[in-house]
Amino acid sequence: MVKEITLDMAGNMGLIVKKSFPNATLVIDRFHVQKLALDALQEIRIKHRWKALDIENDAIEYARNKSLKYTPELLSNGDTLKQLLARSRYLLYKSSNKWTENQSNRATILFQHYPDLEKAYKLCQNLSWIFNNTKDKTSALIRLAKWDEKVRQAAFKSFNTIARTMSIHYKNILNYFDNRSTNASAESFNAKIKAFRAQFRGVRNVDFFLFRLTTIFA
Repeated sequence: MVKEITLDMAGNMGLIVKKSFPNATLVIDRFHVQKLALDALQEIRIKHRWKALDIENDAIEYARNKSLKYTPELLSNGDTLKQLLARSRYLLYKSSNKWTENQSNRATILFQHYPDLEKAYKLCQNLSWIFNNTKDKTSALIRLAKWDEKVRQAAFKSFNTIARTMSIHYKNILNYFDNRSTNASAESFNAKIKAFRAQFRGVRNVDFFLFRLTTIFA
């Protein structure tokens, strides 16, 4: 009776679904795909941040050896390079039209110093646009193929890994465009359970925990 199931790209989950619901259509949740791209973007930002930390530490050590006072260089918005990379974390998750004025200013400075971050950010936004604006599988296949080509041209190792993962699961990813189904409600409920469990710093009596969970959320 089950016709469609949304899931992530975990191999064990796929095996469970195929065994339990052999006639169901498998749909890779779009938000798991987009999260992979965002994680790859953040990986690039973090690499730059570590490099900025090393440069600053070297400068501090040099100033100390020369008995000089170290004064970090400030950017036009008052951030140091290290702070710029740290404070840019959340704006990279958002679409540019949802940035605040400060975030927009910070993003401009960030992309001037790190063009590769701008390129990676645009790849993430382009992937999101495909999922938001494509209505059928054929168009989605063409657009995802073009996105894959952009990824290869950008030559980001982390994004190439995502492209390979998507090529393995592309049939189930394309199934999203049939009914645009996601497991957002299940993920939301899972988050509620985790928050509920965190209130008790873990669970000792599983049966009683499940009873309370059922009483509150069922």
